[in-house]
Amino acid sequence: MIELPERPSRPMDGTAWGKQMEVVFLGTAGYHPNETRHTSCVMIPEMGIVLDAGTGFFRVRQHLRATTLTILLSHLHLDHVDGLTYLLDVLWEKPVEAVTIHGPPGVEYLRHGLFETPLFPLPLTYPVSPVPEEGMEIAGARVTARLLPHPGGSLAYRLDWPDRSLAYVTDTTASLDYAEFVRGVDLLIHECAFPDRMEARARETGHSWTSAVSELALAAGAKRLILTHTNPLDPRPDPVELDAARVCFPGVVVAHDGMAVVV
Repeated sequence: MIELPERPSRPMDGTAWGKQMEVVFLGTAGYHPNETRHTSCVMIPEMGIVLDAGTGFFRVRQHLRATTLTILLSHLHLDHVDGLTYLLDVLWEKPVEAVTIHGPPGVEYLRHGLFETPLFPLPLTYPVSPVPEEGMEIAGARVTARLLPHPGGSLAYRLDWPDRSLAYVTDTTASLDYAEFVRGVDLLIHECAFPDRMEARARETGHSWTSAVSELALAAGAKRLILTHTNPLDPRPDPVELDAARVCFPGVVVAHDGMAVVV
């Protein structure tokens, strides 16, 4: 486990603390898009921070309000990285001063695994590097990561500002093993691929089910819980059957594409 560093005492790039911070869900499905959901992509527009780059990444250009773009990848499965190939259009419409990509160990594989002919005609020219074990500072936030179980592994992220915090956890089976990592966050964004009745399928595929996530959020003292990375084969507005989660975490909601919340 990576120890959480102290929160920064001042903005690193002029970010104004004390103001409301918007978090926008650009893609909320797992594995593949469906008629209403693109695959995983969450954005903090004012800070130019993007969590995962699934097919919802094309929407970044509609929301970007920063001069830099930092992309934090949980892992390299295609439903979390294929949106990187949309950078050409995103940056054509919204040029920025710098683009940086971080992810798990081995993230550099993107250069020759995805951005190389015959799969893609242009190279990836932006800096790509693993998240340092000691964490890093981005847009006034202290960013730390923890590697969680999933086929190939998946990074959970925690972002701490002096006055707020959020954690982003996807593609893993919810467990109290990492409750301390997300302890007390103002917003916990957590995958929930399946409802409780499909727990066996969730375990088989390395994903989470509804009540397991809500129990984790309660144990960790998270203030808010939003579920994402839902099963694309279930087109219902509530594919995770939220009543099971509300037994112990009444305020839980399931994200939808275009949803924006304030932290």
